[in-house]
Amino acid sequence: MSTAPASSHAPPPFRKLGIVGTGAMGRGIAQIAAQAGLTVYLHDLREGAVGEARDFIGGMWSRGVQKQRLNEADAERYRAALKEAATLADLAECDIVVEAIVEKLEAKQELFTELEAIIDDRAVLATNTSSLSVTAIASACRRPERVIGFHFFNPVPLMKIAEVIPGLRTDDDTAERVEALGRSMGHFTARATDTPGFLVNHAGRAFGTEALRILGESVTDHVTVDRILVEQGGFRMGPFALLDLTGLDVSHAVMESIYHQYYEEPRFRPSPLTRQRVTAGLLGRKTGEGFYRYVDGKPQVPEEPPLPVAKPRPVWIGAEETNDRQPLAELVREACWPLEDSDAPSSEALCLLTPLGEDATACAQRLGLPAERCVAVDMLAGLDKRRSLMTTPATRGEFRDAAMALLGHDGTPVSAFHDSHGFVLQRVVACIVNVGSEIAQQGVAEPPTIDRAVELGLGYPHGPLAMGDYYGSRRILTVLDNMLAATGDPRYRASPWLRRRASLDLPLTRA
Repeated sequence: MSTAPASSHAPPPFRKLGIVGTGAMGRGIAQIAAQAGLTVYLHDLREGAVGEARDFIGGMWSRGVQKQRLNEADAERYRAALKEAATLADLAECDIVVEAIVEKLEAKQELFTELEAIIDDRAVLATNTSSLSVTAIASACRRPERVIGFHFFNPVPLMKIAEVIPGLRTDDDTAERVEALGRSMGHFTARATDTPGFLVNHAGRAFGTEALRILGESVTDHVTVDRILVEQGGFRMGPFALLDLTGLDVSHAVMESIYHQYYEEPRFRPSPLTRQRVTAGLLGRKTGEGFYRYVDGKPQVPEEPPLPVAKPRPVWIGAEETNDRQPLAELVREACWPLEDSDAPSSEALCLLTPLGEDATACAQRLGLPAERCVAVDMLAGLDKRRSLMTTPATRGEFRDAAMALLGHDGTPVSAFHDSHGFVLQRVVACIVNVGSEIAQQGVAEPPTIDRAVELGLGYPHGPLAMGDYYGSRRILTVLDNMLAATGDPRYRASPWLRRRASLDLPLTRA
């Protein structure tokens, strides 16, 4: 957000706003614009669309009155602010026009070219595009300096964020006026550069793509991934539930678009798993099945099996950090299992390991431990919530069962899965932090803007930079470095922003 002081010669605020396209996004923008005191002119090529939009928005205000969130006088004033523009020429007096039409570059360019011949030279042309270049849209215009991205999220009245994206030739005055307009509508305005995915969609690339990668490696199933990220990671929704909600056809298209716009950047690599489901017509909630199957709109989620029962046995902890060892040792004592304090485990001991970015196999070999008795525990988020463990291919069943029984002795849920570099939570969190760090490194937006925009736009428990500080930037860097070393996949190369600040023990949120 701009912090520049208001000039005494600042241009007047917008009074008349035109909207072209009255679908879900156009309706939402019209609703909050009218509530902000603007006169809103609605235009749509489809006959009857504007009337339907006005009825829909008016119905929203009527429900607000019924629920006593709004008084009738205000509702009537808002309704009166919605005007129909039968033709584009009826938008001539608007001092800003927002397009919310089909997501095709040529269509948006053609519309703006037509509007330039109608509206005043001082009027602003704003695009609600979510994936197209603002600079490219503006390139067809006579005055590209007054073209800007003004991207809202659906549902607009509830998602309190708007991205403000100047093109390469957009002037500062236009950007500042549009930012002020977004704030007057009650939204946080996130100024971002004109890069693929802008800010929020760019930052969201890691959550789904890394989860799909985990599924593609047969580490565990989609239900377990969702449970871990919601209950252990604190995310509002798991990645597979989110993909189903958004629609796999939409989500996969965005994944491919951003991946190709960044010239096949490995951090954004899509997965064939979503392509397969799209081909099969398994698009999520709207088709009744995606990753989950839906009955009456509700996902069918299998119940977790009960934890195995196991007799107490000696436990040896191979944690290399005191902050990991102490909570595990306390848990063992609370469960009344014998805890070994020797340098090496006895021949019957369950060996608990706490790797960062390593798999259980590599960690056991590095420490010279018997793989058949080793189980790795994810300590990134501690032990207060759902607990995660993974086994080596050699881990015997009785030791896996013993570890599950021990970790769940107090009723805390436990997820067990196959060996993986970085568990589930470590992998997803590290990739989120890394992408957020690279956004900061590229100067797409300021660090506070990045974090706040992601919290509002994606519902993460923390913004990506704050998330790195929460879990510890050095630990996140260790996860990424170990995964890169083990897999050779440049997807896991650490951003310079992360590496420098972690090395200096500085917060990632520091500019």
